[in-house]
Amino acid sequence: MDAMETRRNAIVELINEKGTVSFSQLKKSFPHVSEMTLRTDLKLLDEANRIVRVHGGAKSVQILIGTDDFLNRKSVRNIPQKQEIAEKALSLLRRDTTVFLDSGSTTTMFASRFPDQSNLIYTTGLTCATELSSLSNPTVMLPGGKLNRYSQSVFGFSAIKELERVNFDQAFLGITGFHPSAGFSCGISDEAILKQTAIRQSEQVIALMDSSKVGVKCSFNICTLSEIDIVVSDGELPEEFLAECRRFGVRVI
Repeated sequence: MDAMETRRNAIVELINEKGTVSFSQLKKSFPHVSEMTLRTDLKLLDEANRIVRVHGGAKSVQILIGTDDFLNRKSVRNIPQKQEIAEKALSLLRRDTTVFLDSGSTTTMFASRFPDQSNLIYTTGLTCATELSSLSNPTVMLPGGKLNRYSQSVFGFSAIKELERVNFDQAFLGITGFHPSAGFSCGISDEAILKQTAIRQSEQVIALMDSSKVGVKCSFNICTLSEIDIVVSDGELPEEFLAECRRFGVRVI
């Protein structure tokens, strides 16, 4: 592999890791590469569908097409943070309630620690359902819908209509990104609508998110911070985000 290919692979890896990268961030990450060369790299990577060029930088293809929770990659990222979030979320769980459990790597970690107790659980995550299948006492429901083979989840009209019939006590949401100008967002329109439905149908909405999700803006808005009751995170959220949580009365643990 020559130096050019190595550099372009590194650029793609950085963009996939961050979700969105500005051109100034790229220049800092590759200080010995000329601005013209970096612009050429972005142009050719965009033409190869490996990244998407946007004004002032580039975005991850994974985020734009909804594969940001591509589980065979993302499940190995930020493992200690996901474990911490899962343990904290368990303290919020109530017995004999109806729960919505979103898809994603963090919610899968949560599902792997779910107690063997009486709950009615609706989940759109196939990996969540697999983790829950070893338990005897919860009733686990998988709504019908279209399969997202990358995130191992179901979404679409059928899933949305099924969730509309259920009143949830709690919804545990996996988070793709939060940006001050957009709120919470994800990469697929139908998944955004499904999450909006779960939020509408829930008494308490709990967002499970590590600090890497802050500052990430995806294509489709889900909700604002004011529609969330509790944020469960890794203790490393930036002060600006915490200030917004205080402003809207959102509890952070």
